[in-house]
Amino acid sequence: MKVVISAATQMEWQRIKDNLQQQGDAFTRHEISFHTSGIGILHTTYALSTLIQQQQPDLIIQVGIAGALSNNLQLAEVVYVANDCSGDLLVEENGALSDLFDLGLQQQDIFPYTKKALVNPWLDKLPLKSIKAVTAVTINEITTRPRRIQQLQQKYDAAIETMEGVALHYVGLQTQTPFVQLKAISNYVGERDKSKWQIRQALDNLSAEVVRLLAALPLS
Repeated sequence: MKVVISAATQMEWQRIKDNLQQQGDAFTRHEISFHTSGIGILHTTYALSTLIQQQQPDLIIQVGIAGALSNNLQLAEVVYVANDCSGDLLVEENGALSDLFDLGLQQQDIFPYTKKALVNPWLDKLPLKSIKAVTAVTINEITTRPRRIQQLQQKYDAAIETMEGVALHYVGLQTQTPFVQLKAISNYVGERDKSKWQIRQALDNLSAEVVRLLAALPLS
């Protein structure tokens, strides 16, 4: 199986590569490569579109750290994203958020959307039962204001906030390229004191989960 492990930054996939190299030839049955997309929706959309056109992978695993919008998630916990949406394409009026669907500019069940979300249809084919499924919202701007955090929770019922996930879902669905988004919780959204973040442990846990997933993947 041709598998691409993609992240916004090399830091987010480097530990995975190091761990795989320590495994020796245990993973030679898969053709694994690493890809850096750049930060944000714009960079990731172009980078993944180009990658798919050139390499035609069997599976893209997008990895990285993310902020939790839900207190039900623990720091350093690894989750996979069942559905994602854009939190940027909207208007704010009188304290309420209206997106393209609310404004009548996009129909909520026209491909690639399902009830306004970009849903991953390949999850039942992947060995992911050891970790939680979550809903994500993708935003180019890191959220810090308590009011906006509350708005995003109410509007999208999202458990995590990322900066690239919706690009993966959109490009994967449009090109019919299987994908999965795995994220490790480094912080709670709004917490800017990085001494309270758990980036190192999050990346360690993420690496362990990706290695486990690769070991359990079928040959084709």
